[in-house]
Amino acid sequence: MLMFFVSLNVFCQTHLSLKDVKPDSAYENIYVKKISDDAEQTTFVIWVKKNVRAHYHAYHSENIYVLEGKARMIVDGQTIFIKAGDYLNFPKGKVHAVLEVTSSKTLKVISVQSPKFEGKDRIFVE
Repeated sequence: MLMFFVSLNVFCQTHLSLKDVKPDSAYENIYVKKISDDAEQTTFVIWVKKNVRAHYHAYHSENIYVLEGKARMIVDGQTIFIKAGDYLNFPKGKVHAVLEVTSSKTLKVISVQSPKFEGKDRIFVE
């Protein structure tokens, strides 16, 4: 039997351990670190100590995977509780907010926004 072994780097642009991804500096509430992007998507690791104001994206879908922590969120007026291992999808226009981090551990998530996110499509609401 003939077997082929190919390095993972041949198939992907970025390979990293999310356990090793840390904020680059001290922060009060929210820290955002971009880990990849191209014309189709931008991926961030986001740490939240307290909350995130209610907002939506007019042109982007956002997919979130919770890596660590727990929080109470509001999504289009409904309260939900999230924890490590949860996945959330926010289509463009869907209002969402982290009302409060409910764990002693900081909330740490992966956020994938598509198409490419350049920071201009976060529209805050009251």
